[in-house]
Amino acid sequence: MTFRFVHAADIHLDSPLRSLALRNSELAELIGNATRQAFVRIIDLCIAQNVDALLIAGDLYDGDQTSMKTARFLHEQLKRLDDAKISTFIIRGNHDALSRITKELVLPDSVKLFGGRAEMVEIDHADTPFPICIHGLSFAQAHAPDSLLPKYKQPQAGAFNIGLLHTSLAGSEGHDLYAPCSIKDLQESGFQYWALGHIHKRSIVEGACAIVMPGMPQGRDINEAGAKSVSLVTVNHDRSVEIVEHVTSIAQFERLTINVSGLVEWPELVQFIGSALQQNAGTVTAEHGVFRVLLTGQTALAWRIRRDADLLLEELQAKAISIGQTWIEKLEIACEPLLENLNSKSDPLHDLYHLVREDVLSTPAFQADAQKIAEELKAQLPPECRDIFGQDEAEFQAIIDGLVKVGAENVIARLQSDESEA
Repeated sequence: MTFRFVHAADIHLDSPLRSLALRNSELAELIGNATRQAFVRIIDLCIAQNVDALLIAGDLYDGDQTSMKTARFLHEQLKRLDDAKISTFIIRGNHDALSRITKELVLPDSVKLFGGRAEMVEIDHADTPFPICIHGLSFAQAHAPDSLLPKYKQPQAGAFNIGLLHTSLAGSEGHDLYAPCSIKDLQESGFQYWALGHIHKRSIVEGACAIVMPGMPQGRDINEAGAKSVSLVTVNHDRSVEIVEHVTSIAQFERLTINVSGLVEWPELVQFIGSALQQNAGTVTAEHGVFRVLLTGQTALAWRIRRDADLLLEELQAKAISIGQTWIEKLEIACEPLLENLNSKSDPLHDLYHLVREDVLSTPAFQADAQKIAEELKAQLPPECRDIFGQDEAEFQAIIDGLVKVGAENVIARLQSDESEA
């Protein structure tokens, strides 16, 4: 005697491609289709597990979508649940609050889309000795600076009360404050399960009131790394709750840091990085692993790696193809020349390296010029892209310092002659 449902959130259907994926057309196509494929996987899970309901806790869409292709796709998938006699409950979050598709799409009768006023739907479920009550409240606008919790209807006595809520809780790194509330507030609400959305990282607080943030079903860039999932939830006849994670991501972003210290030959370097890539590809739970590779450490090859980064990337991409369903999203270089080479008095490039790092980059005049150039570049970017220069003045300055350091090292690397490599 159970009630079972799948709890998902932050699907972001047809989310616009992030710029990094556009560097490789095949990777762009894979990531561009991944959110839809992940949603199909969610529907497949509901049907395969013969659940009673699918709960979507906000941000089904990514914004004010206008494509009716998305609407048709969504209708087809929800119709599959309708045919299987599975109910769907949806609230709108900050991303899909103003979605025109949400307002125009004709949904199957089995779909309940909660509006801007709190509602409760009671399910007289034959397989449980108590009714199931599902509460929901959608964002009426894209911003919700105050807690929505006081607006919810009181839990129904004797029932198992499930609340759908899109919230940043008390705030989370990388997420703006939306409909804030605390874990304690939710625990004291009288509900037995809170189906949350908004924060893309999975988290669970168990107890008399289960508070679940399922994360998102598909990451869209390197900042949403790791396996992504939904929750399969079983409410038992004794009111206990079982929560099982089901991975749904098609492509899994991962950061891979490789220390190349001590490597002196180019073929050795390529083989070493390729072996690390293959080893880590085997740990990916999704069909595709998408890696951002960062090279660190001290090596005699440091400047050649910088100079020939495009050639190294081509060799690593070939290795990724041979591994299968493995991609390199970006190659980052943070390795440095050997300390004894940097202290050499016989190579004028090493003298130039010291001069630039110690007598140029740190001067107030150079830093002012670099900041002015960065400000001009930032002003020419679309508003949604300006965060790449940081969120505040300190972060802005740190990013500039990092960029000029890398730029200086790249210049030295390109000046290095073939003879100095030998």
